[in-house]
Amino acid sequence: MDQKNTPDRSINPNLNKLQRKVHFDIDSLWAGIQKGDVVQLSKAITLIESTHAKHQELSRQLLERCMPLTGNSIRIGITGTPGVGKSTFIEAYGSQLIEAGEKIAVLTIDPSSQISKGSILGDKTRMEKLAGHPMAFIRPSPAGDSLGGVARKTRETIMLCEAAGYSRILIETVGVGQSEIAVHSMVDVFCLLLLPGGGDELQGIKRGIMEMADIVLVNKADEDRIKMAQATKRDYANALHLLPPKSNGWTVQVMTVSGLQGIGIQAFESQIQAYIEQVKGNDSFHKKRAEQASYWLEESLQQQVLNTFLEHPEVASLYPKLKEQVVRNQISPFTASDELIQRFKKK
Repeated sequence: MDQKNTPDRSINPNLNKLQRKVHFDIDSLWAGIQKGDVVQLSKAITLIESTHAKHQELSRQLLERCMPLTGNSIRIGITGTPGVGKSTFIEAYGSQLIEAGEKIAVLTIDPSSQISKGSILGDKTRMEKLAGHPMAFIRPSPAGDSLGGVARKTRETIMLCEAAGYSRILIETVGVGQSEIAVHSMVDVFCLLLLPGGGDELQGIKRGIMEMADIVLVNKADEDRIKMAQATKRDYANALHLLPPKSNGWTVQVMTVSGLQGIGIQAFESQIQAYIEQVKGNDSFHKKRAEQASYWLEESLQQQVLNTFLEHPEVASLYPKLKEQVVRNQISPFTASDELIQRFKKK
């Protein structure tokens, strides 16, 4: 494993240098979060994104304070390939939730930024209506070398948002890949957005993503694409019948919507409510939350153990040399890892 790709080692190195000069007062942050102060909430998220040792300790203290106020939201994951219209759909859905009295937070995970190092702040500008509403909070995850690190910070950000009184947490992810697995591990209901078309696109969707989906939405079902969207809906509904039934007893729903025109948004919310009612009724909701908490405990432990291991002086010194030998096919990765572990054990 490349040391620079170590999980949770750095989310945004340049930002982190600046954060070391910032003073964080967790009493003020905690007081602000309880009041739903967006400025203090943003500062608190900046704190947990920092990898500076002192900041990490402060963030742990803050999260412990927040714990009693967490867990009361409905967490919704929304994914789909670029261009499917996630931002437009989220703005339409979020606006409807606000009209119904909900307080919403929109968090985004963009694994593509690890490759391009590009900003995903454009998502915030595309949701102008939500971004300016006092009942909405939009926060992009910062670009980073580790999807695992970004996902962990998103999980912690959910806790902060819940403590600040946000009743719906929408987590958007860009693309179809590893990021969906991370999002699925932190939400109550997982929604997949698709474009009208079916056929070739059906072949391009990984079975694992389909198995994770609780609700499938064929977006942009408007104007001259309505018939195509209906056909796509039938194709996916038929394909889903081939998958094993979900353990929580839920039958995956396939719907057509238009984020641009607001078509099908209310029906989607009705399905969300039906889903939550069913899984809470048979205790699947709480079981899933417990499994997710256990998963994140193991993830956190693995990250911290790996960080501790790689920071060991002898391991840090030997690692580059062994890595070069592995790359040159002079020794196997297994031999190299064994030697590093032996050095670590010697202390």
